[in-house]
Amino acid sequence: MEILFGFLGLVVIFIAVILIRTLTFKPQPQPKILDDSANFKRDESIKALQELIKCKTVSYYDSSLEDDNEFKKLISLLPSLYPNVFKVCEFNQLPDRALLFKWAGKDKGKPTVLMAHYDVVPVEEQSWEKPPFDAIIEDGVLWGRGSLDTKVTFNGVLFAANTLINEGYVPENDIYFAFSGGEEVNGNGAVNIVNYFKENGIEPALVVDEGGAVVENVFPGVKAPCAMVGIAEKGMLNLTFSVKSNGGHASSPAPHTPIGILSRACCKVENNPFKMHITKPAAEMFDTLGRHSNFVFRMIFANMWLFKGVLNMICKKSGGELNALLRTTVAFTQSEGSNAPNVIPPSATMTANLRLNPKDTVDSAVEYIRKTIGDDNVELILGSNTNPSRISQTNCEAYNKVASAVANTWKGCIVSPYLMVQCSDSRHWGVISDKVYRFSAMDLTSEERKTIHGHNERIRLETANSAVEFYIRLMKQC
Repeated sequence: MEILFGFLGLVVIFIAVILIRTLTFKPQPQPKILDDSANFKRDESIKALQELIKCKTVSYYDSSLEDDNEFKKLISLLPSLYPNVFKVCEFNQLPDRALLFKWAGKDKGKPTVLMAHYDVVPVEEQSWEKPPFDAIIEDGVLWGRGSLDTKVTFNGVLFAANTLINEGYVPENDIYFAFSGGEEVNGNGAVNIVNYFKENGIEPALVVDEGGAVVENVFPGVKAPCAMVGIAEKGMLNLTFSVKSNGGHASSPAPHTPIGILSRACCKVENNPFKMHITKPAAEMFDTLGRHSNFVFRMIFANMWLFKGVLNMICKKSGGELNALLRTTVAFTQSEGSNAPNVIPPSATMTANLRLNPKDTVDSAVEYIRKTIGDDNVELILGSNTNPSRISQTNCEAYNKVASAVANTWKGCIVSPYLMVQCSDSRHWGVISDKVYRFSAMDLTSEERKTIHGHNERIRLETANSAVEFYIRLMKQC
């Protein structure tokens, strides 16, 4: 009997610990809402964005398909669109379509770097409801390729600076505007800008590039809009699986054909996902947003020591964004075999796109795949790849500046760190800074987010102007 009561006592204590941790897992203070204004000429801001969108600055991996005159056209428009910037700021063009502005500050402290890219991905014009480069405005919405990715922030940075310069504002420290014309094809524009900083011994206090946005319904149990600020991004690896054979007629196949061997390898990889790792970006997101969730999810995130396995199981089965935050993912995207239905291919390939968790590297991911397949007939061929980025700090003045500008532009949102699952130019800055933040200054619906790199990309005018507000508020802190 004493043993039974002792056991029941331990159960009660165990449950009490879980409940106490859950009940005390309350929201942390968000940035203060300030009584500050961000006045600017909204109609002129939209007209400037329209002019940028009309430039067909489409990047291709085959550069011969690009229209260099369209890139030159955009650059030539900048002095007329942002005249005050060109009056005050030093302007340099670096190789690979890199543009760098320097707005001199009062002091010589560490500068701020605000980034964007002005190239866009190709379009299938026949699939659009409105011409992708006409910058048509209808019902308060501006249509066009690049309206979201990322000419809106390109315009937001320059129009905000143009406005503040007109008001006589001078930043405390230097502010650089760093723009790439080849981000969509992993060009070297951003690399050249970072090299310029390295060669001149310039260490930034803060770097802001594209990334998360203000979104809804992205975290279980949280109803309020969430402003997701990326403090790191996953690595990327294109990995080709190749199997060779003697070929032959399909009427007399060997027990396992190249495609059969690849299929088995594919199933092994998909059925044995990479190990879950709760890295700093994910942990801080759970600690921030989990406190705003409903009771059940608060209980899970307040007691990860107990429910980590449950979370792992849910993510494995459901996949999606939450799973992508916690592990290296593998998506098989391409395959190639015989060019005839009755011929066994002498070689067959399939390609997977891996997004690497910060705990993994290109080398460790390839080794895991190799062991999981366990078949020497499958050759692994590395394609384009990059390791995960450096993880930036959040308990610092730089992050607080970004969070304050976000909270004061989109009042009522919850500002949270997160792990960006896509790649951006910001990854190159990790060699000189751990204050790199990925935030696209927009509030986006789920439908709008789907148009990025897709058909009918468009932006609400109020959203485009919010980007200018955000940068005005951020620049006033620099």
